[in-house]
Amino acid sequence: MDNKQIYKKTLGFSLRRVFWDIISVVLLLGAGTLGYFLGEKYAQNGPIGLLIGAVIGVVALILITRFISYALKAGQIAMMTRGVAEGELPDDVIREGKKVVKERFATVAAFFAITGVIRGIFNQIGRGITKLGESIGGDTGGAIGGAVSSVMQTIINYLCDCCLGWVFYRKEVKPARAACEGAVLFFKHGKTFAKNMGRVFGMGFVSLLGIGGVFGVVSYLILKGQTFYEPLAAWMTENLTDTSSWLAQILSNPKTLPIAFAALIGIIMWAIIHSVFIKPFVLVGVLRNYIDSGKNDIPSEESFRMLDSKSPKFRKLHQEM
Repeated sequence: MDNKQIYKKTLGFSLRRVFWDIISVVLLLGAGTLGYFLGEKYAQNGPIGLLIGAVIGVVALILITRFISYALKAGQIAMMTRGVAEGELPDDVIREGKKVVKERFATVAAFFAITGVIRGIFNQIGRGITKLGESIGGDTGGAIGGAVSSVMQTIINYLCDCCLGWVFYRKEVKPARAACEGAVLFFKHGKTFAKNMGRVFGMGFVSLLGIGGVFGVVSYLILKGQTFYEPLAAWMTENLTDTSSWLAQILSNPKTLPIAFAALIGIIMWAIIHSVFIKPFVLVGVLRNYIDSGKNDIPSEESFRMLDSKSPKFRKLHQEM
């Protein structure tokens, strides 16, 4: 199967995830609104009711995220990995994906334990890059290190997903050992993954210009005729503590305020659409290179020691295997 075929077969996971994300947000807003009206009606205290309703909504959101979204995301990565490694996928990928996740991680706690460690390993290394920049060049080096670390966060998101894919690929070993192997792979085959970053950032930039640009322009055309910008800009001018910054000047100017709103809407819509439709396609390609680079050179105990000194989380996971 090529990348496009795998992407199409597994896209249902992304669509289901965004559906449940919308449901969770609706529940949060609905619980807060209902709490406010009930608090206002029976206790003459809407804000307290709003707070109680919001807490209930947050609990519902967390439960949905942990027990439904986790299974869908992990199932999608598991099926992508199978498509890459075996060249075929079952007809009912959703059911098979959930089944594989349940077999690999008997409980939700086991899944989050492994994924938490994976993310922690790469985050520690990203923070190390920032500190290295600070030690070399003071504030300037720290700024450079911070910029590199920000880029690393995007890379880390893909690496965490690829590392999870490796855990599914290495089904004959314990998840903890497979997670260690997946972390080491990045450093053993850094050049291979560096080539993928052009695809990651290139497609991200193109989708930002395309998707964000379209929604931004349409939003501006709708918003520019509204009449509330004058009073809103005046309120901003009165309440902003620092009016000299470029952002404050934009928000306090009725002519630039609709542009700011339109840009924000464009970015939000891009983030949603990119994560649902574009990122999974990019991930298939990165995951293929990740699996291909590692399956003929599986990390050994000796290579584990390479990361023991770089990440306390990795060292702890290594010791507990």
